[in-house]
Amino acid sequence: MNNKHQKTLATLFNDPVNGNIEWSKIESLLVALGCQVIEGSGSSVTFEKDGKRAYFHRPHPQKEALKYRVKLVREFLLKLGVKP
Repeated sequence: MNNKHQKTLATLFNDPVNGNIEWSKIESLLVALGCQVIEGSGSSVTFEKDGKRAYFHRPHPQKEALKYRVKLVREFLLKLGVKP
C-alpha cells in the first residue's frame, strides 16, 4: 500500500464521514489490499477477499462516493481487519 492508499484509508475513517472521496481512489485502495474486482451489470461491482464480499454501485454521473457508500466501504474494511 503506497502513500496515496494510506491517505485514502485515513480519509475513509474520518469523522464526520467525508462524502467527497473519489470512487476511483477507493477502488484503487481495495485492489491494493488484495481484493478481487468482479464486474456486474451496469455500474454494479463486487469486491472479494478471503471469502468476504462487498457489493457496490459505482457513482454516476459524479465521481465522488456519497456518505452512505463511504460507510459501507468502512464496514467492509473492518470485516477484513483493515484500520488506518
